[in-house]
This record gives sequence, C-alpha cells and structure tokens, in this order.
Amino acid sequence: MMRYFSLEALRGGALALSAGLLLASCSLDSNSEKAATLPYIGEREVKPRADGGPADTVFAVVPTFQLTNQQGQPVNKATFSGKVYVTDFFFATCPSICPKMQSELLRVYEQYKGNPRVAFLSHTIDPDHDSIPVLRDYAERLGVKDASQWHFATAARDTVFGLAHAYFTAAQPDKEAPGGVAHNGTFALVDSKGHVRGLYDGMVKAEVDRLIRELPVLLNEEEANQPKP
Repeated sequence: MMRYFSLEALRGGALALSAGLLLASCSLDSNSEKAATLPYIGEREVKPRADGGPADTVFAVVPTFQLTNQQGQPVNKATFSGKVYVTDFFFATCPSICPKMQSELLRVYEQYKGNPRVAFLSHTIDPDHDSIPVLRDYAERLGVKDASQWHFATAARDTVFGLAHAYFTAAQPDKEAPGGVAHNGTFALVDSKGHVRGLYDGMVKAEVDRLIRELPVLLNEEEANQPKP
C-alpha cells in the first residue's frame, strides 16, 4: 500500500522541504472561513518603495509549469487565468488513499461543476503508467466529462515533485513504498494569480467541508479585486 503522509505530518516535515514556509498558519484554523479574505501561504518579501510610501508585500506564487491533460491538451498557468483552482496529487493504480481523496474532491467538483471561475488540477505521480489514455479513462470513470474544468495531468516525475513542494504537498521518492513514491492527500486552493490560499486534508471530510466553505470567500475576494469600469 502506498505510504500516506497526513496533513499534520506535512506541517511538521514536508513544509520545511518545500519552496516556501507556511507563514499564514491561520489559514488552517477553522475561524478562517469567517474572514472576508483568506491568508496567503508561503514565503513573502517586503519591498520598500522608492517614493517612501508604504512598503509592498510580494507573496510567493506557484512557478511556471507545462503539463498535458487527459485530452492531450497543454495545461499551464495561462489555463487558470481568471480562475481559482484546487490541486491534488494521485496515481491511477493507487489502492490506498487515492480513491478516498478523489471521492472527496468529487464532492467539491459537484458543487462547482460548470462554474467557469473554478477549476481542478490533479497531477499523476506515476507518469510512466498514467498515459493520456489512462488518465482519460480514469476521469471518465469518476464521471468527469469536462476536461476543460478538471484536468488530470501528466509531466515528468521531477516536474511533478517540484510542483508538489510548490503546493505544500508531500510527494517524493521513497524506495520503501510500492512504485518508489510516497504522497499524501493534501488539497491546495490557489487564486487566479498563483498564490496558495488554503491547505486541506483530502482524507478528512471536515477538512473538505472547510474547503467548500472557503471557496466562496476566495471567489468573493477575486470579484472585489476586479478593476472597476
């Protein structure tokens, strides 16, 4: 069975190995859903302004990526322009945590199915097996017909592992795990500019319920930040 890392373990270990640090820990607090905005997760840089005005805070963003989805279409940051999206990491033959994760993520998808402002991105961590036809079959068996809203994507393993760190998710080589890979069930909520705004344990229903509650908070924030005509 594939080794599983809980979100608690992620907080304690995998985050330290990620590209950024969880500075806004309140995003994992149940009170965050009551806020008008969600906090930013990851490294931030304070940049003084040349005119002496208030310093600007620049938050970490997910790096540029190039993936291919279940329809053979390219997936990159431009794919999610103007959208918020939810990510996870899985593999098609996973007998342990992936079925539970995907059933939970499917609950979120059903809430936002057909909503052009919300997308989903599932990365395979077994690209050698999970070819485009395998990913297409996997999506169809889940009942996901719209590849433009929920992307089941593949790339080289090194690319996927790098993205896992960027999304504060534990996915890494492990010789003791079947297939030589271990991962956890973290879902990451990402805004339209590529900032991670929430982390949720996809193995825990209450955590996924929190994601469902917090998604509208982020959507409202995005709408409020749209340029006024």
